[in-house]
Order: sequence, then structure tokens, then C-alpha cells
Amino acid sequence: MKTPFKPNGYNSVSPYFISSDARKFAALLQQLFQATELRKFDRPDGTIMHMELRIDDSVIMVSQASEEYGAITHMMHVYVADVDAVYKKALEMGCQSLGEPVQKGDPDRRGGFTDFDGNQWYVSTQVGE
Repeated sequence: MKTPFKPNGYNSVSPYFISSDARKFAALLQQLFQATELRKFDRPDGTIMHMELRIDDSVIMVSQASEEYGAITHMMHVYVADVDAVYKKALEMGCQSLGEPVQKGDPDRRGGFTDFDGNQWYVSTQVGE
């Protein structure tokens, strides 16, 4: 029996991001994680007031930074089917490496990178003991 790419019962992601460029951020998630847009509400100036994206079994939310709500950074962990492919694509898209995917000490092969907003992303695939 093949080991699942993530533990049963785990969500992949559950945050709310306030981004310096919400459209660019959404495009990054769509290209890296095949995120699908669920809902989007724009402000009168055309910036994203609120957007919901689905990544696997999880919904994340994003908004364009404003005077009222400044951009904030997060550290996230996302289970993916192919950690090496996602890590490579992130670097090709301009993300900066925090470490190449490796397996040590647990059943996950994990690597990390930062995006243009300074968010730290750790991606992993459960590969077994």
C-alpha cells in the first residue's frame, strides 16, 4: 500500500494573508499549488478586498494591504504530492530558498522557500519511515 502524501485528517492550509500585491500572491498560489478561486470581492479602486482560494482540502483567504491593514508575513506548511517539483517551481518563479527538500527525523521530505512578500513556505510530501 502506497503511503499517502499527507497524514489522514490534516488540513493543508488555513490562513488569512494580507499581501502587498494580492493579485500576484493569488497567481503564485494558483501556479504552485493549483489553488482555485472560490470567491473574490474587489474594492472600488480595483484591488482585492477579500478573496478565497482552495488548496487541496483547505481554504485560504487573501486581501490587498491597505492603510487600515498593512501587509503581514506568515510561516506556512503545505503538504503536496511532489515536494521536489513544487520547490523547484517556486525557485523558478523567483522565490528564495530556505533549504532544499530533505528527509530527516520524520516521515516527511521537506523543503522551504520565501515568497515576494517574505512569507516562509515549507512544503513536504510524506514518503514513509
